[in-house]
Order: sequence, then C-alpha cells, then structure tokens
Amino acid sequence: MTLTVRIATRDDAASITRVRIDTWRAAYAGLMAQEILDAMDAERETERRLARWDEMHGELQACDLLAELDGVAAGWASIGPSIDSDRPRDGQVYAIYARPEHWSRGIGHALLVTAEQRLRSSGFRKAHLWVLDGNARAAAFYERHGWREDGATMTDERRIAGTGHTLLERRRIRDLREPLPT
Repeated sequence: MTLTVRIATRDDAASITRVRIDTWRAAYAGLMAQEILDAMDAERETERRLARWDEMHGELQACDLLAELDGVAAGWASIGPSIDSDRPRDGQVYAIYARPEHWSRGIGHALLVTAEQRLRSSGFRKAHLWVLDGNARAAAFYERHGWREDGATMTDERRIAGTGHTLLERRRIRDLREPLPT
C-alpha cells in the first residue's frame, strides 16, 4: 500500500467529513455523550465545510492535509495560525484524525510529521493542539511525538438537540525547533 499526504482541496470535503465522523464515533465513544456522536450527519457537515472553506483557508498558513492509502482517504489534519489568544505567535493543529481501521499503521504519524513541517516552514517556532480529556490513546500518541501538556484546559460546550454537553480538553505544546523524539 502507498501512503501519501497532500494538501486537501474543496473536492476532498466529503472525504474529510467521513474521516472525522468515523474517527469521532470510534475514538470518543464513552468519552462524550453518545447523542453527540449519533447526531453527526455527513451530508450536513460536508455542506457546512464547503460553505466555510474559503474562510477556513483564508490564512496563507492554514491548510487541510489528507492522508491517502492507494488514493483512498485514510486520515486528515487541519493546521494554521493559533486561535488561542494566549499563544498568538504559535501554529496550531486544529484537528488530526486517522480512520479507525488504520490506527497504529503510521497514518497519524505521517500526518503529524507533515503538519509540523508545514507549520515550521510557515515560520512558527512553537505549536499547540487540544486533546479531549480521557483520550488516553491520543495523549500517548502526542507524548511519543514530543507534545507536552502545558496545564491549560478548555471547556467546550456542545449544543445538540436542545441539550448541553460539556467537554474538557487539555492543551499540548511542542517546540518545533526540537527534533522528533526517537
């Protein structure tokens, strides 16, 4: 199988959505309310993604990355300048997901290495990302790649079908000038 990572285009919106939904349903089962996961709708989310594509990619440093195995979407990452007011000079990994059937096969690693390279080449010396509290698999993945918690937390309020759900996320940072841990 041939793994490639490339910059995604508008034509990839449906594939990105499918990766995100499938991964959320597998990775976050038991970590967030099942009704949030069940309410995810690929068609509606793809339409929203397309409607906001230009806005989401307005910064030169922002892009989506698509990992493909033999031309089929296997993972996705989204990166760009920080949206956190306390880290305005950082780059940020907004999202990174590998389809569950490809976990532990190098998809996430390839996406994260490419994301770090692009952030570095955009002039960022540091970057950060957020991890859902309790997501031990993701925390261990980022730890292996040199991303360390900095103590910051964020409460994310989700409104689904008129009910509220609170999600806690923990921030991880990485000095992009440091080599990847071996």
